[in-house]
Amino acid sequence: MMHELRIYPCLPERLPALQQRFETATLAIWERLGIRSLGFWTTMIGGLPAAISYLLEWRSLAEREQKWAEFIADPERQEAKAKSEADRPLVANIASSLLRPTSTAASPNRRNNHGRPGHPDHARHRHLH
Repeated sequence: MMHELRIYPCLPERLPALQQRFETATLAIWERLGIRSLGFWTTMIGGLPAAISYLLEWRSLAEREQKWAEFIADPERQEAKAKSEADRPLVANIASSLLRPTSTAASPNRRNNHGRPGHPDHARHRHLH
């Protein structure tokens, strides 16, 4: 399993139009093609303030290459992109990184759960605060 982080820095005042395209077209196309998204974010502090970042999950690099090529060639996607960019482009550029988990990410026990109910240290931390 691998993940892809994609960041779309928007041109001035174009973030709402990009969000709308994802909501009204892109997500449905991904559903049809079997592309799995894990979440979407905009920047609160630091980085690029007018950008959408999202994660995709892939079983393999081959799956990513096949499904992304299908997405780029999809007529519905091409129509939605052309319509949303009829007056001007939405994004300045696109950054894409393919990520693989590290050994520290593989173990849920390595997360800091201190102070959470059900965690062995919960009672001890509750009394220390």
